[in-house]
Amino acid sequence: MNSIEVYVEIGSKKIFAGAVDWPGFTRSGRDEKSAIQTLVDYGSRYAIALALNGIEFIPPIQPENLNVIERHTGNATTDFGAPAVILDADREPLSQKEFERLKGILQACWEAFDNALSRATGRTLRKGPRGGGRELEMIVEHVVGADVAYLGRLPWKSPKLDQTNSSEAIGIIRQIILEALEAGVNGRLPGQGPRGGSVWPLRYFIRRVAWHALDHAWEIEDRTL
Repeated sequence: MNSIEVYVEIGSKKIFAGAVDWPGFTRSGRDEKSAIQTLVDYGSRYAIALALNGIEFIPPIQPENLNVIERHTGNATTDFGAPAVILDADREPLSQKEFERLKGILQACWEAFDNALSRATGRTLRKGPRGGGRELEMIVEHVVGADVAYLGRLPWKSPKLDQTNSSEAIGIIRQIILEALEAGVNGRLPGQGPRGGSVWPLRYFIRRVAWHALDHAWEIEDRTL
């Protein structure tokens, strides 16, 4: 099978390995070897998620099917538990055709989250070994809140959402994200934030949002009793 190009993000406590061109296909471990092996282990779950939107993904069978093309030093966000490094590949121009492919993957990750949420509604989520773990409504609030924060890094005006209606909030934030991405791929986003802050490249933005949705989809699946 063809190899999948991946990157490795190296923090002091956590290491991420992720596919460069497959948003959401990112896992972590205590070292590079375990991160890459975990990525392989989740390949079939990722393929199932993408199939929800009619996208074919052939999962890697072994670590040798992954080709590391970039290694980067992580930061505090990496150690906190989120892939935080912008890749060299993220800065490549994004054509409309490639954007449509990445958007389809993002939407598949969203659908995977929705399906996990639907199946878990009304059921109990398993607690962690010390009683930790968000309840279902708190997971939804966390994911929506993160997406609102991410929008500011494009930059794009973030909406004020009614978190008491989770399905409505999810729909609104996703629609605004897609509008912002469409603006970006057509060159209608500023090169820097209103206060001169850095702007996330579109590829990284999509990868971060897709990872977050899918990470919590899998969390819900694994914790549903």
